[in-house]
Amino acid sequence: MKRYLWSCLLMAGSMSAISAADPVEVSLRSRLQPYKGVELWKETSVSEKFNPSECAVILCDIWDKHWCESATKRCGELAPKAGEIVKKCRERGMFIIHCPSDTMDFYKDTPARQRMKDFTKVDFPKALALPDPPLPIDDKDGGCDDVPAPKMFRAWKRQHPAIVIDDAKDGVTDNGQEVFNALKAKGISNIFVMGVHTNMCVLHRTFAIKQMTRSGVKCVLVRDITDAMYNPASKPNVTHDEGTSLVIQHIEKFWCPTCLSKDLLK
Repeated sequence: MKRYLWSCLLMAGSMSAISAADPVEVSLRSRLQPYKGVELWKETSVSEKFNPSECAVILCDIWDKHWCESATKRCGELAPKAGEIVKKCRERGMFIIHCPSDTMDFYKDTPARQRMKDFTKVDFPKALALPDPPLPIDDKDGGCDDVPAPKMFRAWKRQHPAIVIDDAKDGVTDNGQEVFNALKAKGISNIFVMGVHTNMCVLHRTFAIKQMTRSGVKCVLVRDITDAMYNPASKPNVTHDEGTSLVIQHIEKFWCPTCLSKDLLK
């Protein structure tokens, strides 16, 4: 009887290990232009399987506080959801990279920060020449929809505490070179990007979508774990959520596909 129970325990452990390494099947949404020169885009979806060991999750600037109070509130709503996804992706074997820009002093003595500094430097390849049309929203005013609009200042000191950093496994950086070094060292060719703000940091940071796509890394934006800095008083004068949706569609057209977090939580 004891031998039987021990065999069952070994089998359960084996099944658990296999499950953790199983491919992650994700529905990728993109947009195509059937007729070149005609401003008509069609939504399209494809299913793709990802090997978790070849994937990283990048959390872009999900700070503890923002200079715009409405942005702080929305980030506070996203952070616990992001934390849940991070936990699941880590369990599946994905490498988690926390990228709260301008807060490296907070993490300077942590193993997760040191881990990112220890990877061997790898030169970026020649950047791919990709079209870079203007965004569909006007964010020149900073995108804050507070009334009255506050002055910009650096309000953040760390990543939102709802997202747990595993010092034994994760990395912390705000440097695209360090991210690229880690990807190459670990044989990672796919990154799932979540965070804020879609029209600013998520696109333009050195560790985020534009730089990594131009460097040949396959990016996927997790579209329900992101938010835009957009003020509905600015063009195209749509609601905040509609403005975020327009930016997501822009990314699907010109930069990378998107997915929903539920696929990563399966």
